[in-house]
Amino acid sequence: MQVIIGMQTWTEAASVAELGRKSQVPVISFAAPSITPSFMPIRWPSLVTMAHNGTAYARCVADMVHAFSWQRVVVIYEDGEYEMLALLSETLQDVGSLIEYRLALPSPSYLSNPGEFIRQELFKVIENTQSRVFIVLQSSLEMVIHLFREASEMGLVDGESAWIIPESTTNLLDSVNKSAISYMEGALGIKTYYSERSSEYQNFEARFRKSFRARYPEEDNSNPGFYALQAHDSIKIVAQAIDRMASGRNTLLREILSSNFVGLSGEIGFEAAQLLQNPTFRIVNVDTKNYRELDFWTPEGGFMSTLPTEKGSGSVSRNTESLSGVVIWPGKLTRIPKGWNLPTKQKPMRIAIPGRTSFSKFVKVDHDKHTNSYEYTGFCIEIFEKALPLLGYDLPYDFYPVNASYPDLVQLVYNKVKPYYSFYSFPFFLVYVVTSHT
Repeated sequence: MQVIIGMQTWTEAASVAELGRKSQVPVISFAAPSITPSFMPIRWPSLVTMAHNGTAYARCVADMVHAFSWQRVVVIYEDGEYEMLALLSETLQDVGSLIEYRLALPSPSYLSNPGEFIRQELFKVIENTQSRVFIVLQSSLEMVIHLFREASEMGLVDGESAWIIPESTTNLLDSVNKSAISYMEGALGIKTYYSERSSEYQNFEARFRKSFRARYPEEDNSNPGFYALQAHDSIKIVAQAIDRMASGRNTLLREILSSNFVGLSGEIGFEAAQLLQNPTFRIVNVDTKNYRELDFWTPEGGFMSTLPTEKGSGSVSRNTESLSGVVIWPGKLTRIPKGWNLPTKQKPMRIAIPGRTSFSKFVKVDHDKHTNSYEYTGFCIEIFEKALPLLGYDLPYDFYPVNASYPDLVQLVYNKVKPYYSFYSFPFFLVYVVTSHT
C-alpha cells in the first residue's frame, strides 16, 4: 500500500492518520479538525488534509446571522463537534449574537428509532427557547435528513423560522435524491465554491453523468458534486507525485506536498500539510428541485455577488451587511423571518414589572386583594402601550409583578432559570420581559 485516500470526518481521519504514522504511509484526508492543533504535524507526520479547518466556516455563518440581524440562535450538531461549537460561539459573540440552545444528536447508527429520538429533542427546543434560527453544524447526511423530516412535520420549517445547513450537507446537494431535499426547502446553505467553466470540468462532468446514470438509473440527481471533484484531484496528486518520484530522490509524501496545480475542486497547494488557498464559499438557497446560488463569501471580502477578476489588486473591504441575492425562506416567505417564536393568545408574552419601586411616576403596581387583580400605571407603562402598534404585528402579553432585586433578576437571566428573563432599560427603572409559558 502506497497511500490512503478518503475520510469525510475528522474522527475517521485521525484514526487512519495514526495507522499512517505507524506504517509510514501517506494519508490524504478530505476532512480537517475544526481548530488545527499545533502538534498535528508532529503527531501525524504522514497526514495531508485536502480541507480547511472550521475558522472560515464559522465566520461565514456568523456573517450570515449578522446580515439578517438575528440575536439568538439554536445550534444543532452531531455528537463530537465540540470544538466547532466553541468556535462558532466565539464568532457569533463577535457580531453581537449568542447561542440560546445547544442540541447534540448522536449518530443515527446508535439509535433504533432516530426519528422518534429527534422528535423528542425538538420538543425540548420548543419548550425551552424562543429562537427559531437553527444552525446545523457538520453532521452526517443521514442525520440531517432525519432532522429536517421531523422538524418539517412539527412545523419548525415554517414562515418565521430560518435554517442554515452545513457545508458537509450542502456539498452533497448535487447528488442527493430530490425527495430528501424537499424537507430542506427554504434553508440557506454554505457550499465550497469550484469553477464549472473549465473544459476539464465539463469533460469530467459529462463522463461522470454517463457512468452514474448507467450504474444508478433510478437516481434523479447525477451531478458529480464537490466530493467527487476532491476524489478526482487526490488521485491526480498521487499520480503526479509518483511520476516525479521516478526522476528524483524525494519520498512520496514530499512529492505529494510539493503539488501545485489547479484542480477541479480548486487550487491545489500545501503548507504545513494543509491546503494553502483560503476557501471561497457559495451561499445557496435550497428549493424544491435542488438549490439556487445567491452570493459568494470569502474571508477577505465577505459577501460578494461576483468574485474579483484580479487577485492581489489591492485590499477588499469585507461586506457583512447583506446578501445581494433574493432568499425564498421556509414557507415561501420572501421577507426576512423574525427568527423567533411569536407569542400567541394561548402563550402570551409575560412582562414582569417591578412590584416595589421608588419612582411611582414611572411605574406603579396596585394590587386589589378582594379581586386579586393588579393595576399597572406610570410613564413607562404608557410608553410600552403606545409602542405596541408600531410593531406591525399582534403581540399578546400579560403583565406580571415581580418582587425581586435587580441583581436577583439578572442572575436568573444568567442562569436561564425558568421563567427566562430579559429586560428593557428605561430611565430610573427596568421593565423585565418573561418569555416562559403561562
